[in-house]
Amino acid sequence: MDPLSDILSLLHPRSYVSAGLAAGGDWCVSFGPFDGLKCNAIVSGGCWLVTDGGGEPVRLEAGDCFILTKGRPFRMGSDLALPALEAEAVFARPRRNGVVAVNDRDDFFLAGSRFALAGSHAGILLDMLPPVVHIRKERDQAMLRWALERMREELRAGQPGGDLVAEHLAHLMLVQALRLFLTEPRQDVAGWLYALADQRIGAAISHLHDDPARRWTVQELARLVGMSRTAFAVTFRRMVGLAPMDYLTRWRMLLAADRLLHSRHAVASIAVGLGYESESAFGAAFKRVMGCSPRQYGRREQAGM
Repeated sequence: MDPLSDILSLLHPRSYVSAGLAAGGDWCVSFGPFDGLKCNAIVSGGCWLVTDGGGEPVRLEAGDCFILTKGRPFRMGSDLALPALEAEAVFARPRRNGVVAVNDRDDFFLAGSRFALAGSHAGILLDMLPPVVHIRKERDQAMLRWALERMREELRAGQPGGDLVAEHLAHLMLVQALRLFLTEPRQDVAGWLYALADQRIGAAISHLHDDPARRWTVQELARLVGMSRTAFAVTFRRMVGLAPMDYLTRWRMLLAADRLLHSRHAVASIAVGLGYESESAFGAAFKRVMGCSPRQYGRREQAGM
């Protein structure tokens, strides 16, 4: 798989809420903290969005999509200065095929989902993302627009199997939104997601993902992507936020964490499969990245399931 698919597969995103919000007139809704990711799109109308500690309000228009990555409380509305209704109370109201209404009008319509993410390592994968990933309607969004329209139809129609269709559409929206985000030019911003869009650094990350057990060197990666060793090392760290070998170690440990939870492989077998000659060396690297030993991690995560 490609690196984005690799990373999303480790998150095991599961859409557990797919809903619509219709609103009109003057309105504002306040949402509390949440676990996982929220991926939403504006089907019609427009509104303002602001997250706690997330900087300036963001204007959203029909066709825009946004992903909330940090679980922070946020507010949406026609005017953020208005007294806000609590989302918990709004979504407790009777729904018509998964859609709740504010002010009994539909000048504005939002469709989206909340994704549960598996494992405590999700934060490591997402810590480089901004609180709000905003994809504007000006981007080439043919597939996203199609998914949005289908989502609106499924939420409103209440057809048999609609919940399952909405869940698959939500996954499509999430992946397509991240794809579109990768196409936006950015400077002086670090993180694995941004780096995937760079031709040479993205290629280096692909090599690491394709063969994580290999004894990679910075020199070899630089040669494969056509850069000098020094230029590659400096550029990789600037774009990713980690040195190449540190990124490789982190990726190995994330794979190890996933295998500890979703396979029956012994710790020694996982260590060898990820390029470590001894279980002790693997255990030391795992504890440095994940904060506990492999066996402690497995027991802790299993207990929390």
